[in-house]
Amino acid sequence: MARVAIELPDDFPFSTRLSLYLSHINYVGHLDNALLLTLVTEARARFFASLGFTEQNVDGVGIVVADAALQYRSEAHHGEIMDVSMTATDFWHKGCDLLWKMEELDSRRLVAQGKTGIVFFDYDERASVPVPAVFRSRFD
Repeated sequence: MARVAIELPDDFPFSTRLSLYLSHINYVGHLDNALLLTLVTEARARFFASLGFTEQNVDGVGIVVADAALQYRSEAHHGEIMDVSMTATDFWHKGCDLLWKMEELDSRRLVAQGKTGIVFFDYDERASVPVPAVFRSRFD
C-alpha cells in the first residue's frame, strides 16, 4: 500500500503552543485522529493572525482548504502541550501548501506532521483568485 510522504522544511517561521484537553483524547487514551485536524485548524488561524491576516481576509480575499494529508509519528496524551510549527510553500497561481509539524513541547517528540493545501477565494464572486502578492511576498 502506498504511504503518504511529506517532506518538511528545516525552518518554520511560525509556531504556537496548544494544550491537549480531555476532549481531544479518544477512548484508547491518545489524541484522536479527527481532533488532530481541529488543532491544526487552530494553529492555521494563529498562523494567519501572526501575518496580520485572517482566513477570511488575506488582502481582501479568503482561503478554502483544498486538501489535507497527515502522518502520525507518536502518541500524544491529555495534558501534554503541543508546539505546532507552520509555513507556506509550493506556491502555484491560486494557492499553496501549508506545511506543519506538531511536537510535544518538553521532549520535542514529533507527534504528527502534514500539509494543508489552500486556495485563495473571493467569497463575493464565489471564485478562486490568484495568491495575494502581499501574502506570497512573506515567503519569497
